[in-house]
Amino acid sequence: MLDPFFKYLRVERDASEHTCLNYRLDLEKFIAFLGHARMKDVTPLEVRRFVAQLSTERLSRRTIARRLSCLRSYYRFLCRSGELTQNPAGSIPTPRLERRLPSFLDEQQAARLVEAPTRRSDAAAPAVKRRAPRAWQALRDAAMLETLYSTGIRVSELTGLNVDDVDEISGTMVVRGKGKKERLCPVGGAALRALRAYLAKRPKALRVPYALFVSQKLTRITVRQVDRLLQQYLRQTGIPGRISPHSLRHSFATHLLERGADLRSVQELLGHASLSTTQIYTHITPQRLKKVYDQAHPRA
Repeated sequence: MLDPFFKYLRVERDASEHTCLNYRLDLEKFIAFLGHARMKDVTPLEVRRFVAQLSTERLSRRTIARRLSCLRSYYRFLCRSGELTQNPAGSIPTPRLERRLPSFLDEQQAARLVEAPTRRSDAAAPAVKRRAPRAWQALRDAAMLETLYSTGIRVSELTGLNVDDVDEISGTMVVRGKGKKERLCPVGGAALRALRAYLAKRPKALRVPYALFVSQKLTRITVRQVDRLLQQYLRQTGIPGRISPHSLRHSFATHLLERGADLRSVQELLGHASLSTTQIYTHITPQRLKKVYDQAHPRA
């Protein structure tokens, strides 16, 4: 019953290959734990024992929570398919997750990063020099970074964009998020200019002509390729820390809040279903807290 489940994830839930791979590994570990027991005969007690065993393996709470979420999704699928009447993982509590502050760039770092693809610089150390990209590729990289930072979209949403999704007149783009949910995102002026420059130089003979961002092989660019390019520009600019494409999403949200945007608006822009998901960005920087204190406290 695993193959129909993964078909459901890909087609109905629009899950990424990365998610499907992790879920497959998680289910295989659960099957190995059960031994010869059939997946349909599983009881809540066996799910509890599985979670207890994971706890003894010194796995992080986040990993345990993901594996439990995988089981819930699988058995929810079986219930919807009429194979089961109750979800044996539905009543198992999720481990309390440790709260992590998201990694993000400050405004100066973000500006340096998005300008890096088209900036001429001879200051790069020999260890980080690489073959210069073609002109259209540098423009593409600049457009991708500007779009990620300007809209706060996920990297998987970026790679899924099509040319027709961008409306230059209204300054918006249609973004397809998790579960194929669509939302309209405003696009900043810098990102629109970068997109125009890229599209003007983008090769014409593409294998996927409707894809907005394409790779050197003229196919739709992948999440892994975007991350690899980002790491190259991080080394080029000398920006420290563990920064991923998702960090630009964190930077987008943090900078909006620092400049006075309300949390509900940021929730809509990020495409979060729940405000509680957006509340991680209420960490705000010490500078913002100090500014708010100085403005609001009568004896500041």
